[in-house]
Amino acid sequence: MNFIRVSLSIVSLFITTTLFSQSDEAIFKSIYKTALTHGKSYDWLNYLSNQIGSRLSGSLGAEKAVSWTREELEKLGLDKVWLQPVMVPKWVRGAKEYAYIKSTEGKTTTVNICALGGSIATPALGLKANVVEVHDFEELDSLGRAHIEGKIVFYNRPMQPDVIHTFEAYGGCVNQRYEGAVQASKYGAAGVIVRSMNLRLDDLPHTGSMTYKDLPNDKRIPSAAISTNDAELLSTMLKLDPDLEFFFRQNCKQFKDVLSYNVIGEITGSQFPKEYMVVGGHLDSWDLGDGSHDDGAGVVQSMEVLRLLKETGIKPKRSIRVVLFMNEENGLRGGHKYAEEAKKNGEHHVFALESDAGGFSPRGFSLDCTDAAYNQVLGWQHLFKPYLIHYFEKGESGADVSPLKTGTNVLAGLRPDSQRYFDHHHASNDTFDAVNKRELELGAATMTALVYLFDTYGVHEISSGLKN
Repeated sequence: MNFIRVSLSIVSLFITTTLFSQSDEAIFKSIYKTALTHGKSYDWLNYLSNQIGSRLSGSLGAEKAVSWTREELEKLGLDKVWLQPVMVPKWVRGAKEYAYIKSTEGKTTTVNICALGGSIATPALGLKANVVEVHDFEELDSLGRAHIEGKIVFYNRPMQPDVIHTFEAYGGCVNQRYEGAVQASKYGAAGVIVRSMNLRLDDLPHTGSMTYKDLPNDKRIPSAAISTNDAELLSTMLKLDPDLEFFFRQNCKQFKDVLSYNVIGEITGSQFPKEYMVVGGHLDSWDLGDGSHDDGAGVVQSMEVLRLLKETGIKPKRSIRVVLFMNEENGLRGGHKYAEEAKKNGEHHVFALESDAGGFSPRGFSLDCTDAAYNQVLGWQHLFKPYLIHYFEKGESGADVSPLKTGTNVLAGLRPDSQRYFDHHHASNDTFDAVNKRELELGAATMTALVYLFDTYGVHEISSGLKN
C-alpha cells in the first residue's frame, strides 16, 4: 500500500514537472483543449439560467444562486470557499406593466414598456398625460417648465448605429435612462418614458438602473423604458398629432435593504500566497430574462477558470480567487464590499479580471494598467493569435473590479464580440438559448490563459521588485 502511494506521488510529481517544463504555447493548447472538450461552463449556465432563473438583488433567485454556486465551488476542491455578507437593495417589479398611445380620434394603440429598476410605481389606476419628446438634457432645458410641467417626457435618443464599439454607443445615450427622471422632475414632469438601449428595432423593452439621487419622495416620478419599435411609432405619431396622450401603469416597489452575499473561492498560491489575483462576474441579473449573457456567462466562465487551472495541473504561484459579485446591476454593493474588506485585511491584489460583456466569441481584453504592464501584455499577443484573440487595448476593465484599482496593479475586462450584445441586454430575450456553447467555452479558456500568464510572470513593476 505504501509502495502504491509512493508510486502515485512520483507520477504526480512527474506530471507537474512535465507541465511546467512545457512552453507557454503548449500550456495554452492544453487550456483551450480542456475547455472545449471537457468544459463545465455551459452545463453550469444551463442550471443557473433554467433551474434558478433571474437573480435580481434581494430576490429568492439571487438567494438560490448564492447557495448553488457555493456548492459547485466546494465540489472543485478549492483551498477555501466562503460567503462575504453584503447588504443590497430590494426592488420588486410587481404585475406586468401596461401602456397605450391615445390619439385625438379616441383610438388607442398598445405599446411595450417595462419599469426601470428603482422606479416608483404610477398611481394605482395609471398615469395619462400629453407627451413631449426630447433627445437630450440640453433640449429638455431649452423647453423649460412651461412646455414640460404635467407632461410625460419621452427621451428618444437612439444608440448611434455607426459606432463599431457598441459599448461606446451605449455610453452615448444611457444617461437619459439613468438620470432622465431627475432632470425631468426639475420642470414638473409627470413621468418619463425612455427609448430602450438597443441597436435593433424590436418589440422588447430593455430595463436597467435609474436614480432619483437626493430627490424627496414627493418629487419622484415614474420612469419606464419603451421598445425601439414603439419609440419609433410614438415619435411618428407625435409629429402627426402633438396633442396625443400616453397612458402607462406600473406597480413596482422599493423595500428596505436585505442581506445577501458575494461568493468567493480560492486556490492558495504556492510561492506568493499573499499576492491575490481575482477573476469574476456578477451573480445578480435583471428580472425580465434569466440573465444568461448578463452576467450568467461571466459567472460560469470565472468559475471555469479555477476549474481549468486544476484540471490542467497548473499550480499557481499566487493566490487566485473567483469572486461572484452581488448587486452589480442596481448598486455595485458587492464590488465595493469586496474591495473594502480587501483593504481592511491588508490584501495585496496584483491583478483582477472581469467578464461582464456577454458570452459571445472572445476578441481580447481591455486593460486598465500602467504603460509598462500594458507593454508586457502586448508581448504575449503571439500566444493568443492562434485562437483569434487580437484585441488588446488600454481602457476600462469592469465595474465590480474597478474599486480594486491601485497605482501598480492590472485590471482587465474580457472583450467578446459585442455586435449582438445589446439585442439581449436587460431584456426578456437574455436567455440560455441565446448563448453559444463553443463561444462561451472559448471565453473561459481565454480568461484562464491570461490569468496563467500574469501568475507565471507577475505584473511588470511588482515582479521587478520581488525578483520572481
